[in-house]
Amino acid sequence: MKLEIAVVSAAGAGTAAAEGANRIELCSSLELGGITPSQGLMEASNEHVDGRLEIHPLIRSRPGDFRYSASDVDTMVHEIRHLLAQGAHGVVIGALTASGDVDVRAVRRLVDSARETNADAQLTFHRAIDQSRDPFAALDELLDLGFTRVLTSGHQATAGAGLETLSEMVERAGGALEIMAGGGLSLDDIPAMHAAGLSAVHLSAKKTISTLGNGAISLGAQDGADPSAYTVTDREVVRAARAEINALELGAPPA
Repeated sequence: MKLEIAVVSAAGAGTAAAEGANRIELCSSLELGGITPSQGLMEASNEHVDGRLEIHPLIRSRPGDFRYSASDVDTMVHEIRHLLAQGAHGVVIGALTASGDVDVRAVRRLVDSARETNADAQLTFHRAIDQSRDPFAALDELLDLGFTRVLTSGHQATAGAGLETLSEMVERAGGALEIMAGGGLSLDDIPAMHAAGLSAVHLSAKKTISTLGNGAISLGAQDGADPSAYTVTDREVVRAARAEINALELGAPPA
């Protein structure tokens, strides 16, 4: 079972690599659901991981829904080209229509941009699938579009709650596309995901750092949030997830 960690910094990328993750989803602003990382962050992350794991940047030009304008798609096409050219192993993309179906036209543009830049680039469809009208119909579209994997919580708020659907998606994909469980996933969920046949799990593995006690003042936040807070990758969570997966793999019957 593969372990993917969502990270927002080069230091987080290095932590994930040091603690045995197989790949990272590199993004900015996890508190907004994640948006595209900068080219500088991609370059620095490459230096921190030093080839020890795969880097898959999230391509999401803005927060909010997954209904994108032509300008949004154009922006993401450019982001894909630049980040793959910097050595990303693949990209994490997705788009939906107003009716909740996969926006095939937009997604095909993103796919074509990735393939034109690097024919071997891996393609992950992100959790837009969990806001789709029908996750199984969406899965069929992704199979036709040549995706490598899909990140999903099984059309539920958390992967634990979506376990039954995740298992059905594994069966439907038939090994042609990897189903990666993610979204509110806890360490305690990993054994059930393994037993259900999931071949990968995705965790944010984050903790919040705050220096509010040092007298920080707000610089524009309007929701009463801690103006000094930021997230970092929690080394202990990554380590524990790797250990859990290793134990499950060692205890699994031979294939």
